[in-house]
Amino acid sequence: MRVTPEAVRDEHAWVRDRADVVVPILNDTRDRLGRLFGTDVDAVSPDAYRREVDAVFADGEVAVNAAACVAILRDLDVANDYPGFVVDEVLGRELAATVAGGRPLSLLAQATFHVADLYVDRDATADADRAGAGTAGADDLDAALAAGFQTRLPGWDWREGESPFAVDAGE
Repeated sequence: MRVTPEAVRDEHAWVRDRADVVVPILNDTRDRLGRLFGTDVDAVSPDAYRREVDAVFADGEVAVNAAACVAILRDLDVANDYPGFVVDEVLGRELAATVAGGRPLSLLAQATFHVADLYVDRDATADADRAGAGTAGADDLDAALAAGFQTRLPGWDWREGESPFAVDAGE
């Protein structure tokens, strides 16, 4: 595999065009987590998702890493799937973390990846017109994108406003 600027642009377009699959998974994940934690979490629109995809891919250092993870997961298949379970999980976690940003969001995205992945069925994400449909990595790819972007995007009350733990260095 060779990752070039053109390849990054292609993966950007693919991830951006995946809104019809990723956004419902993202919002379902937010609903599940909201119920679990007893809070309401704002839904994400396809347009908000696309804008955030653009923001992630506008940072070249992030874009090349996200694009490489996406490309690998799109193509990753393992005979009988289960022996490859670890590699697609690792790549999914890393993609979710890359999309979410630095700590603590990257760690939250990795944890959220496993929540999303439990409810993503490979068959439900398959699309015969898209490369990677039906591979072992396809469900992990969709779960990773949903987890990373749901973590990164606003909508959680605890992320709104100033943190009570911030230290004012002037005091």
